[in-house]
Amino acid sequence: MGTDIICQAKSGMGKTAVFVLATLHQLVPVKDQVDTLVLCHTRELAYQICQEFLRFSKYLPEVKVKVFFGGIAVRQHRQLLEGEMPNIVVGTPGRILQLAKEKKLKLEHLKRFILDECDQMLEHLDMRRDVQQIFKMTPHAKQVMMFSATLSKEIRPVFKKFTQHPVEVYVDDESKLTLHGLQQYYVKLTEAQKNRKLNDLLDALDFNQVVIFVNGVRRCKELNKLLTECNFPSIAMFAGLPQEERLDRYNKFKEYKSRILVSTDIFGRGVDFERVNIVFNYDMPEKADQYLHRVGRSGRFGTKGLAITFVSSEADAKILEQVQSRFEVQITELPDEIDVSTYMTS
Repeated sequence: MGTDIICQAKSGMGKTAVFVLATLHQLVPVKDQVDTLVLCHTRELAYQICQEFLRFSKYLPEVKVKVFFGGIAVRQHRQLLEGEMPNIVVGTPGRILQLAKEKKLKLEHLKRFILDECDQMLEHLDMRRDVQQIFKMTPHAKQVMMFSATLSKEIRPVFKKFTQHPVEVYVDDESKLTLHGLQQYYVKLTEAQKNRKLNDLLDALDFNQVVIFVNGVRRCKELNKLLTECNFPSIAMFAGLPQEERLDRYNKFKEYKSRILVSTDIFGRGVDFERVNIVFNYDMPEKADQYLHRVGRSGRFGTKGLAITFVSSEADAKILEQVQSRFEVQITELPDEIDVSTYMTS
């Protein structure tokens, strides 16, 4: 059995590949036995991780991988598990707990328990409760792996409760969490000026794909409608969409069939769109950590990118100050012109 791991590494540097490859390297598939369970906080991230397992296990035909999350009829998942128990299960805590309680998902032979974006799951008490209940259904002897870009000192003792003598990899110098290929700027304006400014910037800047982050579902829908009316065909992503529609929009953006995505924080962390080279914070995130996750959708894996944040209140300015002091990053005012080569990989 491998060593327990608590691992922090900056966005877009391949944390998913680490646990996917480590799992597949160690896995000895036994028919109808779940060997590895991966939990994460959103359905799209679960879907994405499952796709990575499928991609890397292409030449391992005996390895069976399945993903389970809410928004899909639970009877479909019951039927899947009755047909064949997968070796690797990826999912969100609510649905996994339901299937495990019903004894449809059998975890008594589990060898690996993995949490991705672990701080997000363990900081929210209801999700933490689900994770703890699932954890108690698994064998005492197993490998536990936990990953995130942000692991605050306050939450670390909680992680340790899940592990035994873990190898701990932290980035205590938070300045090392910023992405070096990412140009970061802010624009001071009023709330009423945001739409015009966004339109002007989308017109002026070169981009492959853009993600525009807003706070709240209503604002997400309204901005998406406005952009479409202004001939910027965008798609919107927010909680409350029917699951089929959510996955359809995720795949559309992932496959480059749409170039502008307006999103709440549902896509603020974990999800990977390799062609995104500009991120807008149309609304300032409520926490400095979330800023880091959002802008990390661009400039991934050493590529170039651009992050532009709208600052329209005292509260916004405070968050920006926190980001700059905590992560030791210089976020300057947006210049009149930006050299395309600084944010577009040729």
